[in-house]
Amino acid sequence: MKGNDRLIQTLNKLLADELTAISQYMVHSEMCDAWGYDKLHKAIEKQAIDEMHHAEWLIQRILFLEGTPEVSKLNPMKIGSSVVEMVGNDQDAEREAIRAYNEAIALAHEVADQSSADLLTRILKMEEDHVDWAEKQRAQIEQMGLQQYLSNQTGGATT
Repeated sequence: MKGNDRLIQTLNKLLADELTAISQYMVHSEMCDAWGYDKLHKAIEKQAIDEMHHAEWLIQRILFLEGTPEVSKLNPMKIGSSVVEMVGNDQDAEREAIRAYNEAIALAHEVADQSSADLLTRILKMEEDHVDWAEKQRAQIEQMGLQQYLSNQTGGATT
């Protein structure tokens, strides 16, 4: 089914955002693993996996609309050098994703593509969950202090 060219272009932009998010989350996850923050490593890795699903779904939709998925394009990543920077950078990226998905949903409605709008809404809800997670992490850091927060992110002492 031939889709709207503007919508396909927008889906490819969202795909680049998702592919970038996967890479950024994976780097942050592995940094946390290297620092011994096992719980944070697993939580961020789960978000990377969510983003992989988003990319997969966008690719499927682009192909269905007879477009060509552009998978070689990445946006600049913002790799944090500390846990606080990581959470903040990831939260900023997710807020931008929410804005982009809302615009894409409006475009899908404008071009009368309800299935694309439904998919984009599904992804939007997951992106909102990622922002909520980051907000909770930042609140915990503020309320209990960075040292206590990071202590809670370890798997405990190992021998």
